[in-house]
Amino acid sequence: MGMLEGFRVQNFGVLRDVKIGRLSNDRSGDPMTPLVTVIGRNGSGKSTLFDAFGFLADCLKMGVEEACDVRMRGGFHQLRSKGQTGPIRFEVYYRNHPNERPITYELEIDLDRFDRPYVKTERLRQRRKNERRGQPFSFLDLREGRGVAWKGMSLGEESSEKVSIELTDVRRLGIATVGALKEHPRISAFREFLEGWYLSYFSPDAARSLPLAGPQKHLNSRGDNLGNVVQYMEREYPERFRKILDSIAKKIPGIWKISTKRTDDNRLLLQFNERGFEDPFYAQQMSDGTLKLFTYLLLLEDPSPRPFICIEEPENGLHHKLLSALAEEFRRYAEERKGAQIFVTTHSPFFANALNPDELWILERQEDGFSTIRRASEDPIVRGLAEEGIPLGSLWYSDYFDRG
Repeated sequence: MGMLEGFRVQNFGVLRDVKIGRLSNDRSGDPMTPLVTVIGRNGSGKSTLFDAFGFLADCLKMGVEEACDVRMRGGFHQLRSKGQTGPIRFEVYYRNHPNERPITYELEIDLDRFDRPYVKTERLRQRRKNERRGQPFSFLDLREGRGVAWKGMSLGEESSEKVSIELTDVRRLGIATVGALKEHPRISAFREFLEGWYLSYFSPDAARSLPLAGPQKHLNSRGDNLGNVVQYMEREYPERFRKILDSIAKKIPGIWKISTKRTDDNRLLLQFNERGFEDPFYAQQMSDGTLKLFTYLLLLEDPSPRPFICIEEPENGLHHKLLSALAEEFRRYAEERKGAQIFVTTHSPFFANALNPDELWILERQEDGFSTIRRASEDPIVRGLAEEGIPLGSLWYSDYFDRG
């Protein structure tokens, strides 16, 4: 399972140039941790940073032009940083396996002569075997849809071979096309890694819907296929699913049992037994917070775990005393599922109380209107106080993170 070590976004809203973790050409920072949490004031760019990951995933799924328009993004002109003329640019630094050499993915999106967004450049780079210095070699290098790619698992192998590439659609990512071919396993691996990203746009009302019967393997971004995922897990992992429901019930205050009921049309309903009541409540009757917490915990029990999960403001609708426990659940998932990561944006100091300084990043809006980001552990005072046992949320609440 791949793991992000660093991420950089340029010319994307208030994020004119923001870097998290370590990059190939800038190894001054430590890699991203399994759990990454970003805090900041309103308007600092937390939602924009969250959406940067979502935009990149959407570019792979639907192409760059449509990705600029969905989720109320408003098109390329609204996305590009104000006053900037260069392309929107992303850099992803990741390892497909802890023992493998890191790979850098670079993407530039700009406007063509018809004022439509297109893929200007796209590269995948990795050092050759036994090379420790010098620039990584590009095993995929496309400029405006034309370029080259190297076959095989590794440069320098007998099976490696350079082939010319010419895409028919410059609004689709090259990894979407070339990554579908078995001759390019490294490109395929990165494509699968990016396809596996999960960004939560969870809506309690959507999760309360009653979808048509039919098992589905993964929870979708809005959570409106919750019943289908439950049906899949009960069918494929019946005994494990029983244990999962029992485990989740113990983590939701006021709930002593969670079970399922099959309807006449073969749908599966979730039943929640609350303390003090004999008859169960159905998911459609549960509070937003209970349903949200159940969905997060079920997501963490996915038998085929997502490599990268993004969650925006998980505290909404949840009691503050649940947030430290939820942060611990996120960390447990990320650390136990080797290579998995969770990225969170939050306004809650209670969530931050469960973090260590390496896991917390502060996003700040500067006087020029653009944002910068820094790790809490970069501040020796914050690091020292945390080592003395003072929770980060308390330091945040007391303005120890405030430089403005």
